[in-house]
Amino acid sequence: MKFGVMKPHRRNQLLLICILVLGLGLALMFTLRALDSNINLFYAPAEIKNGTPPIGKRIRAGGMVKAESVRRASDSLEVRFEVTDLQGSDFEVHYTGILPDLFREGQGVVATGTLDSDGVFSAEEILAKHDEKYMPPEVAMVIEGAQIQEASAL
Repeated sequence: MKFGVMKPHRRNQLLLICILVLGLGLALMFTLRALDSNINLFYAPAEIKNGTPPIGKRIRAGGMVKAESVRRASDSLEVRFEVTDLQGSDFEVHYTGILPDLFREGQGVVATGTLDSDGVFSAEEILAKHDEKYMPPEVAMVIEGAQIQEASAL
């Protein structure tokens, strides 16, 4: 019979290969899990209004700070404001901390934080544009999409 008992050195090689493949598979699984838990995707105001983003997970959201929506607490650093895509979709943001110097109404903003079940975004970090020519790419895409929809409606 051609297929008899496996020689000891062949069995050891096969065992080593199996252990290496199993180890690489575990390393890949742990790496992908770590990447999945640290990823934070960007959502536009319309997506947040539609309920697309996950509740309680860390995400980024942005758009334009809605005019006359900024409310500051008199006794703390708490700030509440609304972010809009200029097409009627807007959501409320709560932030406690010092806002960037260039934060103001009518300007682009990107916030990192979590969304609760009531649709209120609790921000941990607020980013505002740093000069007149720059706008965060995600916010620029939201505004550009709003302008295209506005032009097609005319």
